Amino acid sequence: MEIRSKFSIRLIVLAITINLSLALPSSPQPYSWTGSFGDDESSEISPLRGHPSLLGVITKEVNPESSASVSSDKYELAPGQGASAELGIPFTFEDTTNPQPIRGDLGSTDPGPRTYSYDRLNPDTLAPPGSDSGDVEQAKWPMGLSHNRILPGHAGWSRQENVHNLPLATAMAGVDMKLAPWAYRELHWHKANEWGLILNGSVRLQTMNEDGQTFVDDLTEGDVWYFPSGIPHSLQGLDKGSEFMLVFDQGDFDDGGTSLASEMFLRNPKEVLSKNLQAPLTDFDDLPKDQLYIFNGTPAPKDIKEQNVTGPGGFAAGAESYTYHLSKQKSYETPGGSIKIIDPINFPIARNFSAALVTIKPGAMREIHWHGTSDEWGFFISGNARVSVYIAPTSGATFDFSAGDVSYVPATASHYIENIGNEDVVFLEVLQAPRFTDISVGQWLKLTPKQIIKDTLHLPDSLLDNLSPNKQYIVQGNTNLTSALGSRGPT
Repeated sequence: MEIRSKFSIRLIVLAITINLSLALPSSPQPYSWTGSFGDDESSEISPLRGHPSLLGVITKEVNPESSASVSSDKYELAPGQGASAELGIPFTFEDTTNPQPIRGDLGSTDPGPRTYSYDRLNPDTLAPPGSDSGDVEQAKWPMGLSHNRILPGHAGWSRQENVHNLPLATAMAGVDMKLAPWAYRELHWHKANEWGLILNGSVRLQTMNEDGQTFVDDLTEGDVWYFPSGIPHSLQGLDKGSEFMLVFDQGDFDDGGTSLASEMFLRNPKEVLSKNLQAPLTDFDDLPKDQLYIFNGTPAPKDIKEQNVTGPGGFAAGAESYTYHLSKQKSYETPGGSIKIIDPINFPIARNFSAALVTIKPGAMREIHWHGTSDEWGFFISGNARVSVYIAPTSGATFDFSAGDVSYVPATASHYIENIGNEDVVFLEVLQAPRFTDISVGQWLKLTPKQIIKDTLHLPDSLLDNLSPNKQYIVQGNTNLTSALGSRGPT
């Protein structure tokens, strides 16, 4: 009897508990996947996550207002864009509404999302010629996308290109640097060899080598300098300031890793500095508290002779000079433009740096060529151009370049530089070689027995007879970019 009473009591307690639990309000759990935060992940209007009914098949889901096509009245093709893709007619989107990835009968419209500025700058990437094939690594880097290091007091700035933003460029890197009037690039030295070209303005350069020979010189737009690794030097912008392009023979070069005079003094105990330089400790009280890198200075004396400091080693001159006044070198003229070559033959101290400063007139092109032993690092100073790169055995890609862009082409890869704009293209090409050399495709065809060429490429005698046995460097062309169409069809 006692056992039954206890059992009855338990049943009554359980029933009351169940009724109470049913009567209590429950936490809203609208969907089975609501997280541990419960209502914190929802609002009174809508949940953070949707309902399970949205999974899988839903009838009548097509939205007739959404389309992946662009109607023909919403875009236009650029002149030459409608021509057969195999012709590869150059075109620009400069005056084109809503550029589209179409070339001839290839491609289709793109409704977006898009950044039209990229498309306008890169028509041959958006709508490549039919000759493009396979996989060619990115060969272009705009310096305008490089992080800019800007310095206090409006002293200047510096930005760089290396393998971190252009992985193909394994052998060379570039630094674009600006010094305000009288600003210094502080006393420093590098692990890499440095080759420089002044883009604008003027600069005073100073150095000393291992033999105690000193050197100071003023350079202006178009002039060149060279510093071997380990040689300390400084640069100062003159009264108009200066911007210059530096090329280093290491693809992973980082200008932030430069050895600096200020840092060297900070990293040595003052007791050591005092002993080494035979000076009282108080002489080091005003040392910079941090690196200087680029900083404002006092005006350089107008008479450069006032800064000609010489010791027992004398002054570096002749073949040991660290500068070359390329601005005063006469250009080699061709019908399509001009070229200046500077290499160790005329600038001996730059032992493995060879370069060409090329000017290409509108419609003309730097002839198809390749470099047998060196990659080519390039910088576009002005104008608009396109470059097609062929890499064995079957890959080819076309890239578009404008002022401020860096280009990079591996050794033995054929390429050209075609001016597709209305102004001169000025282009710097740099090699790691003791002499500036290339293989000209036109010259190769001319100097190969005609039978071999005809059996291989089926080219007519009229073409082969018209070729020159000399390198052309720059080939003249028609400024009408669609002139190659002739009667082949619509543009």
